Amino acid sequence: MLTSLYVRQFAVVEEAEIAFGPGLTVVSGETGAGKSLLVDALMLLAGARADSGMVRSGSDRAELAAEFDLTGLPLAADWLRQEELDDGETCQLRRVIRAEGSSRGWINGRPASLAQMSALASLILEIHGQHEHQALLSRQHQMALLDAYAENEERVARVRDTARAWRDVGARIRTLSGGDDRERQIELLAHELEELDRWALAPAALDDLEAQHRRLANAGRLAEGANGVVELLDGESEFAIGRALLRAHAELSRLAELDATLAPILELLDSAQIQVGEAVDGLGRYAQDVELDPERLAEVDIHLTHLHDLSRRYRLPIRELTTKADEVRERLTELEGAGDALDRLGRERDKLLSDYAAAAGELSTSRLDAATRLGTAVAGLMGELGMTGGRLVVHLEAVEGDDPDPQGRERCELLVSANPGQPPRPLRKVASGGELARISLAIEVATLGNDQIGCMIFDEVDTGIGGAVAEVVGQKLRALGESVQVLCVTHLPQVAAQGHAHLLVSKQSDGDSTHTQIEVLNAGGRRDELSRMLGGVEITRETRAHAKKMLDSAQG
Repeated sequence: MLTSLYVRQFAVVEEAEIAFGPGLTVVSGETGAGKSLLVDALMLLAGARADSGMVRSGSDRAELAAEFDLTGLPLAADWLRQEELDDGETCQLRRVIRAEGSSRGWINGRPASLAQMSALASLILEIHGQHEHQALLSRQHQMALLDAYAENEERVARVRDTARAWRDVGARIRTLSGGDDRERQIELLAHELEELDRWALAPAALDDLEAQHRRLANAGRLAEGANGVVELLDGESEFAIGRALLRAHAELSRLAELDATLAPILELLDSAQIQVGEAVDGLGRYAQDVELDPERLAEVDIHLTHLHDLSRRYRLPIRELTTKADEVRERLTELEGAGDALDRLGRERDKLLSDYAAAAGELSTSRLDAATRLGTAVAGLMGELGMTGGRLVVHLEAVEGDDPDPQGRERCELLVSANPGQPPRPLRKVASGGELARISLAIEVATLGNDQIGCMIFDEVDTGIGGAVAEVVGQKLRALGESVQVLCVTHLPQVAAQGHAHLLVSKQSDGDSTHTQIEVLNAGGRRDELSRMLGGVEITRETRAHAKKMLDSAQG
């Protein structure tokens, strides 16, 4: 439900904030006062295209914001959660339009695209009387409306779930059978697995292979380097570390005889001589053990080359090739032992097809029955709304193909004939905005808001009618307002009198600028406004009495 609307620097409105309640709220005012600005603002918040002409002259931007209560609107709440835009049980739409023509939108304070705003608005708001932003013009929405009217929720769910299960089983069958060439798939997977099992290595074994390759590829350099270090440590040169340590030890021994405190340092030199000797022995043995092994180096090179080739082929790091081997082995096992599974899945698919036929047949029967009843109900209401002889045909078109369809075996199209003798045409092609609004009203009243929309807006629904028909339109709007929030822009007192609340839009000018004011009328204000709508310029006592009687009768 729409709870509030805020507009600032929008067209001729300087600033206004309006609170809305449940039921029917009517909006009236002089011609040209800007009654439809409220509708325009909501259309922009619903993602309509904006232009700079919507910004009040002299301002740099227009600001629009609307807040909705999501109680009873689970689809909208679920959509917000999926888009990670939810914020409790309320929702705020906000949009800023700049004077140069650009605009930005927000949902619950978070930046949102116009497509997101439009998707959300379609779940909480319907605007009738204009061709844009009407969910009722969507064939998908028309089908949902018919199913809601027929109370087909469980039937639709059973058809949808059965069709999806049938498709899932079919996908598993195709996966297990390997498509049209199962034997070729098995042969290819076996070849891949043989290669992976032969060359792929676990991380520890791969580390060892790479270490071997480095050692074998650099064997000559390693032996030469080890011998060179031995020469530095214990060579014939007077600068060899071993000889230097020996000289240092001899000199420090003599000094220690003079000062016993040098004894610990002398022990350190002893340890250093021992460690250098061990290092010399170790390097000597290493240099003897390092050998050139061209054959082993070639083997390691070949192994690493195959690993890199497999890595490029599968677009995986070398360390993940063993995981790939496990995946190929599992897939090969599935294909080689798929016979029993395929038989079982085939039987399951046949049963699902039979279940779908039964569920879809039951749904089709219910839809056909509801289509007849809905067409009759709407045709009767169209006559009451001044469209005598008009009729609605709920056309159900069969879906081609034998595969189960999640939406059922038919598609829905609402066809309308507004006048006797005219062939029914798709609702989305009805040209007259007034006719379209009244037809929409008839459909909504007949279905009693079963499409789970929180707020319905009828813009100039009473265009081209008057008298008793206008009173009936008002009564139907009020009846609709008992089950869903309704906002109606009207110029007829018979409609305005039926409102649970009444907004007056007036235009004022000081000679330099023009302002539009929006106010909520109390009982006295409503009587005065109805008098104006009845009597025009001159309002007499009789006019006021007529207005009071009309208001009392409608509210009573």
